[in-house]
Amino acid sequence: MKIGFIGLGNMGAPMAANLAAAGHDVTGFDVAAAMPEGVTKAASAAQTAAGAEVVITMLPNGDILRRVADEVIPAMEKGAVLLDCSTVDVDSARAVAEQAAAAGLSAVDAPVSGGVGGAQAGTLTFMAGGPEEAFAKVRPLLEVMGAKAVHCGPAGNGQAAKICNNMILGATMIVTCEAFALADRLGLDRQAMFDVVSTSSGSSWSMNTYCPAPGIGPKSPADNDYKPGFAADLMLKDLRLAQKAAESAEADTPLGQAAMELYAQFVESEDGKGRDFSAMLPRFENRRRA
Repeated sequence: MKIGFIGLGNMGAPMAANLAAAGHDVTGFDVAAAMPEGVTKAASAAQTAAGAEVVITMLPNGDILRRVADEVIPAMEKGAVLLDCSTVDVDSARAVAEQAAAAGLSAVDAPVSGGVGGAQAGTLTFMAGGPEEAFAKVRPLLEVMGAKAVHCGPAGNGQAAKICNNMILGATMIVTCEAFALADRLGLDRQAMFDVVSTSSGSSWSMNTYCPAPGIGPKSPADNDYKPGFAADLMLKDLRLAQKAAESAEADTPLGQAAMELYAQFVESEDGKGRDFSAMLPRFENRRRA
C-alpha cells in the first residue's frame, strides 16, 4: 500500500520502518525526528497524506491529533483511511472520526500496547475502533506492526479499551508494590511471596510478567534500575484519560481515581518522572504508614 506516516518518535519510527521493510511505500513526516530506514521524507503532514491509501498517526495527545486531522483530512483521497495509533481521549478520537466521515473518508482509532520494544519487534497489540470495512483494510498493516489486532466496535472504542486496560494495570501495579513492601516489613522472603502469589488468586500481569522486585520472576525494568519500559509519566497520562472518560460517562471509578492521584504524586512531586511505572516499589519501601 501507499502509506503516509505522521509522528516518527520512539514508537512511530520503528512502526514505519517495519511497514517499509515489509514492502509498503511509506512517506513520513515529523516536526523533529529523523526519517527511519526505508521511509521517504515529506515536507508537511498534508504532503504525507496526498495520494495515500492509509494515513497513520502516532501523536502525543488529542489536541495535536485534532490539529493534524484538520491539515491532513482535506489532503486525503476519498475512500482512504485515517489510522490513528496514538493514545488520546475518547472524545477526540470520535470527533476526528466524524470529521473524516464527513469528508468521505474512514477513520480507525487503534492505540497500542507493547511499548518501544514491541514496536521494534513488530509484536504490538492493537485495540481498534471504527467501521468493520475500514478495520479490514488496515488489518494487514496492523499485522506487520503487531502480533494481535482486536476490533472493539465503533469509533472511540479502541481508546476506550486502552484506557480501561491501563486503569487496571496502574491499580494492580500499585497494590503489587504495596504487597512487596508489606512482605518486607513482615519478614516474608520476596521469592517465596512471588512463588505463592504468581500461582495463586493474587496473580496478575504486574506480578507474573512485569514483577517490580529486582531479581524476582522474568527479567523486567526492575532489573535495570527501573529504566522505563513503560514510563510512570505515560501511566499517569493514561490514568488521567481514564478519569476524563469516567467523568464524561458518569462512571464511578474510585480505585482508578486513587491510582491516578498516586501516580501524579509520584511523577510530579517525588522521583517518578522518567522512571518505569513499576518504580513504585522503592517508593513504598521507603515510606511508613501515615
